Amino acid sequence: MKMANEAAPIIRRNRPGTKIKDWCSWEDESFEEMDSTLAVQQFIQQAIRKDVTNVEEILNPPEGQDEGVWKYEHLRQFCMELNGLAVKLQAECNPEVCTQMTATEQWIFLCAAHKTPKECPAIDYTRHTLDGAACLLNSNKYFPSRVSIKDSSVAKLGSVCRRVYRIFSHAYFHHRLLFDTYENETYLCRRFTQFVTKYNLMSKDNLIVPIMEDQQTLEGESEA
Repeated sequence: MKMANEAAPIIRRNRPGTKIKDWCSWEDESFEEMDSTLAVQQFIQQAIRKDVTNVEEILNPPEGQDEGVWKYEHLRQFCMELNGLAVKLQAECNPEVCTQMTATEQWIFLCAAHKTPKECPAIDYTRHTLDGAACLLNSNKYFPSRVSIKDSSVAKLGSVCRRVYRIFSHAYFHHRLLFDTYENETYLCRRFTQFVTKYNLMSKDNLIVPIMEDQQTLEGESEA
């Protein structure tokens, strides 16, 4: 028998028919209360829902959190959100127009999804790259656990970061209006850039989208 003053349990689940304004509208939960092997993913997604613009807070791990798992879960989340950008790109990134995966005139990327890396239309490169990232990040061989990850598996994350970043760079330099619209809604490229910089997962020379304030300053100086 329930006591009169006993709090009703909070069910953190979107029921069938939930309206978009009520989607994930339950109260926040502390990391310590998240009793699940998916706690890190839940914590990251909760921070994104709370304030997508607060990149520093989203990237700030709970005290004592294993860094390898933290990086892995963030990269999983980036790939899931990048699928949203990929869907929007399909409307205008035509294989007949964007015949190669390019960024500026200096950058042409080869697709590693083939037996021998070769050129792909940009939209195919995008699909292949996200599919390949999903296969690796869901691999029982390299990532059998969501709680602890071997250093040898964590070392593979940098390669995934470099490949998926090319989706941002192509969208920025060839589909700027679409990129800006999506970025203003999600802050995804800004968060990704800050993430790979914080954890040294990519060389700054490869971060060619001037999304951060210091990059924008350098770009302005070079144009002057």
